[in-house]
Amino acid sequence: MADAILQSLTASDIFDLRGVVAVVTGGGTGIGLMISSTLIANGATVYIIGPAQKDLDEVCAKYNTTSKNDSARGRMYGLEGDIRLKSEATRLAAAIGEREKAVTVLVNNAGIHRGSYTRPEPNATAIDYVSAYFDAVSQDDFTNVLNTNAVGPYWLTFAFLPLLERWKTADTPAAKKFAPQVIMISSMNGWTKDPATGAFSIPYLMSKSAIGHATSSLAHELIPLGIRVNGIAPGLFATPATAPGTADEYGRSTITAASAIPFEVPTPPGFGSPRDMGTAVLFLVANWFVNGETVLVDGGTLLKHPSSF
Repeated sequence: MADAILQSLTASDIFDLRGVVAVVTGGGTGIGLMISSTLIANGATVYIIGPAQKDLDEVCAKYNTTSKNDSARGRMYGLEGDIRLKSEATRLAAAIGEREKAVTVLVNNAGIHRGSYTRPEPNATAIDYVSAYFDAVSQDDFTNVLNTNAVGPYWLTFAFLPLLERWKTADTPAAKKFAPQVIMISSMNGWTKDPATGAFSIPYLMSKSAIGHATSSLAHELIPLGIRVNGIAPGLFATPATAPGTADEYGRSTITAASAIPFEVPTPPGFGSPRDMGTAVLFLVANWFVNGETVLVDGGTLLKHPSSF
């Protein structure tokens, strides 16, 4: 009996995701790829959604080729889609519903960064502030950031609800082991009071604050369905967005110099790794007792900067 108890508490048993079906928006690059590759490494079937089918197919081929001879690993499939649109959320859910009877976890990860400004000098006038914060930010960029980072996840969450609900009655060992869940990828910048940590983009900060609040609000609303909603708030991670031009053939990026970080962070290392993001996702997928919470994975950055987290 003791042996069975101990076996059930091993990492290899807790995080064995064989039978799990996951959907990850933006799952072919950056933090999304850290998440999707972690999930298939532990046995899950993962559908990654992105703007270009060709790019998705290339990513899937690389990871599936490596995984095909290991029964403990999962598979990755790409679906092109514009996650900003309500109609696309419906289409994508239907497309995955044709392939899978149910979905275990939806990861609303896709996000963009636009609308940066240059902070005015200390002796600047109101006109200088208008030039920096108003003139320099286009309405299209502002709208695109909000629709991608905050509005799209709302549409997707509700479009996938029936598939998530079906997971509760799926007749599989995995359905008895893992609860259905939505995971929102927000950012430490949803809580920071220093826009420097968000590369000086107020639209980005506003969008991440919105999705952070949606995490707890939707968790409250979905209690009757037994579908949890949690979040992860990353700090600075090495991605194609934060370190342009550094991605290798497997989509991994590297920040090599502390001087590349534009704000004060605890060091070392100053930036997060795929393992840091992957362990956070595995924790939420495997845990039944966390709901409506956002896990901050920022290396302690918000200990250095004023925030409301």
